[in-house]
Parts: sequence; structure tokens; C-alpha cells
Amino acid sequence: VMVCLAASAQSLTQKYNSLMDRTEFFDSYGHLVGYAKYNKLMNRVEYYDTYGHMIKYEQNNSLMQRKETKDSYGNTQSTRSYNSLMDREEIKDSYGNVTGYRKWNDLLDRYDDYDRYNNLVGYYKYNDLLKRWEYFRK
Repeated sequence: VMVCLAASAQSLTQKYNSLMDRTEFFDSYGHLVGYAKYNKLMNRVEYYDTYGHMIKYEQNNSLMQRKETKDSYGNTQSTRSYNSLMDREEIKDSYGNVTGYRKWNDLLDRYDDYDRYNNLVGYYKYNDLLKRWEYFRK
């Protein structure tokens, strides 16, 4: 199911842990590098390092129709919103500059990540066999 070029290397794998009710992130050696957990009280997804320290969180802003990523102090790091004209999800820095975007690739059945210069920098592909999303960096 998974075809990958010799030039690309797997750099991150994410898998949902139903016992801990969280999504865990692993490096290419299988070591846990962090996890994400949904906070129902605050209505947001919080990201933690392996020691349990919150790194950042993501929260939907329905007024602005975008998803905002903030650091543990509440400072906006980036925003993500869907651009229907370009049919892609754009990632912008705290000043509103496009830093990259994600687009669905029908041919290869994956999400492609691009930088601000339209260079493919990586992609997400679902591994049906292992039932997890895998990220490959170019």
C-alpha cells in the first residue's frame, strides 16, 4: 500500500492511543516525541512534549473561520484556513503572511505540504495496514 521514494525519509508517525485517549507522535526510530490531547473544557487540541509540558494548542476561531495555533502562553504562532479559490489549506504566520499550504493529492491519495515558494516539502499518507498517519519529509 505504501510506496515511497528512496530520497524521502520517514520523519514522523502519529497513532491514536485509545487507552490514553490521545494521539502520539513517534520519530523514525519509534521513540515517542510528543502527544496531542483534546481538552473538552477549553474546546481545543493541546500538544505536549514527552515530559508532559504543553508546547502549543490549536483552537477553531469560528468568527474568523480559521484554526489558530498558539504557544503555551496564548500568543498566536500561526493560523490555518481553507482557501476555496485555490482549493487548499493555507498556513499563515502571526502577521498574516502565507508560510505554506496543504493540498489533497487525488492521484497519490495523500496530503501534500508545500512551502511559501510552492516547493513540496513533505506529505501525509494514511497507512491502512498499521492504521496510522505517517509524515514523510522530502
